[in-house]
Amino acid sequence: MKLKKVIAVLFVFVLGILISDAYSADSIKQRMIDRLPVINNLKDRGIIGENNLGFLEFVGNQKEKADVVAAENMDRKSVYEAIAKNQGTTVIVVGQHRAVQIAGKAKSGEWLQDANGKWYQMK
Repeated sequence: MKLKKVIAVLFVFVLGILISDAYSADSIKQRMIDRLPVINNLKDRGIIGENNLGFLEFVGNQKEKADVVAAENMDRKSVYEAIAKNQGTTVIVVGQHRAVQIAGKAKSGEWLQDANGKWYQMK
């Protein structure tokens, strides 16, 4: 009888974790979608760019919407951590791969950072 109770409690605990993770992933995705217009505007105006680790970074002295940039980077880090854990790698490796993907889709005029840390504008 005790074993069944332990298994039931463990099942509820694991189910709670799974539901929590799914909710977290959905909420991260929605927050990132909601921020996208602001981020695109900042990129279009040359205020932020994509660094070589897959995160947003200010490229000049203007630090407009720093709270949005920080929130986006926190959510990206959470996503990269989940991917790294799933793939048995590091957040840095995941971020570097994501940076390459982002650069491949960048629009003309957007700021990017190459693997050596040098900033350039997409042509």
